[in-house]
Amino acid sequence: MKIGLVREIKNNENRVALTPGGVKELAGHGHQVLVESRAGEGSGFDDSQYTQAGGIVMTDKAELFGQADLIVKVKEPVASEYELFKPGQALFAYLHLSADLPLTRMMLEKRLAGIAFETVRLPNGQLPLLAPMSEVAGRMSVQIGASLLQKNNGGMGILLGGVPGVNRAEVVIIGGGVVGTNAAKMAIGAGANVTILDVDKSRLVYLDDIFGGKVTTLICNDYNVGEAVKRADLLIGAVLIPGAKAPKIVKESAVMTMKRGSVIVDVAVDQGGSIETVDRVTTHDNPYYEKHGVVHYSVANMPGAVPRTSTFALEAAMLPYLVKLANKGIKPALAEHPDLRLGLNTYEGAVTCRPVADSLGFAYVDPF
Repeated sequence: MKIGLVREIKNNENRVALTPGGVKELAGHGHQVLVESRAGEGSGFDDSQYTQAGGIVMTDKAELFGQADLIVKVKEPVASEYELFKPGQALFAYLHLSADLPLTRMMLEKRLAGIAFETVRLPNGQLPLLAPMSEVAGRMSVQIGASLLQKNNGGMGILLGGVPGVNRAEVVIIGGGVVGTNAAKMAIGAGANVTILDVDKSRLVYLDDIFGGKVTTLICNDYNVGEAVKRADLLIGAVLIPGAKAPKIVKESAVMTMKRGSVIVDVAVDQGGSIETVDRVTTHDNPYYEKHGVVHYSVANMPGAVPRTSTFALEAAMLPYLVKLANKGIKPALAEHPDLRLGLNTYEGAVTCRPVADSLGFAYVDPF
């Protein structure tokens, strides 16, 4: 199979889907890996390393797309890349289609086999290709929130852990999944008071157990959310419904009760955001804005700021699936591996992921 590895062009997206080691693995299976020149530059890999690994470095992006059977990338294609895809091609990447109607329409028109990292799911419900970036984003959310709480960055000017004789900051996390758990680890480590809200009581029992009672756990309902948000210095949105648009858990009226100079980091923004006042996607160049006196951070590709860590973490999880797709062919691999088939969002002009179909108003079609 001819696999195209392309350079990411989303704002400050420095990750790359494959390291030279990943290219060498695929080449060892007899596949051709067409590598766009400078694809790995942001993560510290130069073209010569890909060539030495057996990749074919190409400077013409259109030619690369024209030759490749499957395109592998990190983030969803942007508008300027739409015309590069050829009909019937396969795309393996984070897609987040439920929040992106134009991209979905393009993929349907071109009959792309769109396999989304974020909806590949194991029988136990785990999301193996989303988890590594959720871990990164969860940890970054506290790091970023702590910085934004500084007065020079628009925050109220408090330290997460306080100091002896001074109150600690209140960190409130909406969602107790991978993002929320990793955010809690960082916030507890920084010495903050941490509250986690989730709809799943069993998940809260688990979190209470692993954190040894160092977090407050609450059922996520309107009353508890409102009270927790009111006292939050740092509010982290960590809500996920696999493949679907994120529900608006925190209403604008609740945000209006927050203290002036408090901070919101909505990690769910790539799925539409879980907080009503997060009404725009920001970039690493201009990452935050103020609304109702609260600093809002809503960058959709947070892990792109730490590309070296993120690239290795993503490849470790993703490469075995890519090898299956390449070795067996797209349709046989999807038919044989139910976890990979759940990643299929579009196929032969139809939406094949029910949450995406429901979010965007398309008919759901079973691909096989």
